[in-house]
Amino acid sequence: VENTPLPAISDMSIGHAMEFFNNLKLAGQRAKIAEKILKEIGDRLKFLVNVGLNYLTLSRSAETLSGGEAQRIRLASQIGAGLVGVMYVLDEPSIGLHQRDNERLLGTLIHLRDLGNTVIVVEHDEDAIRAADHVIDIGPGAGVHGGEVVAEGPLEAIMAVPESLTGQYMSGKRKIEVPKKRVPANPEKVLKLTGARGNNLKDVTLTLPVGLFTCITGVSGSGKSTLINDTLFPIAQRQLNGATIAEPAPYRDIQGLEHFDKVIDIDQSPIGRTPRSNPATYTGVFTPVRELFAGVPESRARGYTPGRFSFNVRGGRCEACQGDGVIKVEMHFLPDIYVPCDQCKGKRYNRETLEIKYKGKTIHEVLDMTIEEARE
Repeated sequence: VENTPLPAISDMSIGHAMEFFNNLKLAGQRAKIAEKILKEIGDRLKFLVNVGLNYLTLSRSAETLSGGEAQRIRLASQIGAGLVGVMYVLDEPSIGLHQRDNERLLGTLIHLRDLGNTVIVVEHDEDAIRAADHVIDIGPGAGVHGGEVVAEGPLEAIMAVPESLTGQYMSGKRKIEVPKKRVPANPEKVLKLTGARGNNLKDVTLTLPVGLFTCITGVSGSGKSTLINDTLFPIAQRQLNGATIAEPAPYRDIQGLEHFDKVIDIDQSPIGRTPRSNPATYTGVFTPVRELFAGVPESRARGYTPGRFSFNVRGGRCEACQGDGVIKVEMHFLPDIYVPCDQCKGKRYNRETLEIKYKGKTIHEVLDMTIEEARE
């Protein structure tokens, strides 16, 4: 098309592709044939842009999409379907979006409503709450302190309920305090990255003050992740941690790494090395808990060690599910499903291990507690 091959079009960002097709000039019979096709392409690309995905390439692998990106692609496809009388449920669609892109997203949701649909959104975002016709505030707290409808109705009604934390923040009665005093930067202690050219970065120079809280912001697709996750972090990991990971994105030079001992990336990937990992195992809390159960008189009498109370090794775990608590059922031509183990009933441990109790609780019951309950 216009001397541009299909692979080149596939490698365009959605925003660039929309611009390309909008400016495409065809003549004669070709223009007549392509008219409806171009309109359909333009409409669908516009839907994707309006949900904040203008930065994605058309050829981007589905496996590399974040949860929010995948959700917004599904949303864009629903807009294109033009259905009426449908109930749409979205879980935090604004996550990771800049305010500009958030405004477009909310416009898209309102458009879905105006078509004759019901839109239900689970959100913390202030703009989304203000844009909603009806707000339901669940609370008043988290965990055992929640589970009630504190207030519902238009936003004004929510703000009038004193028990609603959401209403108090929305009305301004409560607010997040801005620090009255800022820590000044030390001009002699900076990290300087020059010549960053990954993806859409244009010879960027990044100067970061050492020992301060720095926020990298910008609209979706502006290059934040490329600059930090694909350039700065791999460089620091190679030079500070001695890692042999993938090459960083192109750059010219970096100075100031001598101010740091190591670099740690706190990302959103699943925790732990196995599917059985949980907050207790990942943070190391589970080790003293197992030692506590091994120290119970009945445990000592039976010769149980802390390993007996691990669901990762043989001995105390349920061998039918190997400590998972669930059994995977393979479904031909459908996604696998998981059902509770019929031997341990989802408790992960065998009967002998569950006979040991500390303060009247089994190891399964302790793991089933909230962090607040376990602390008490």
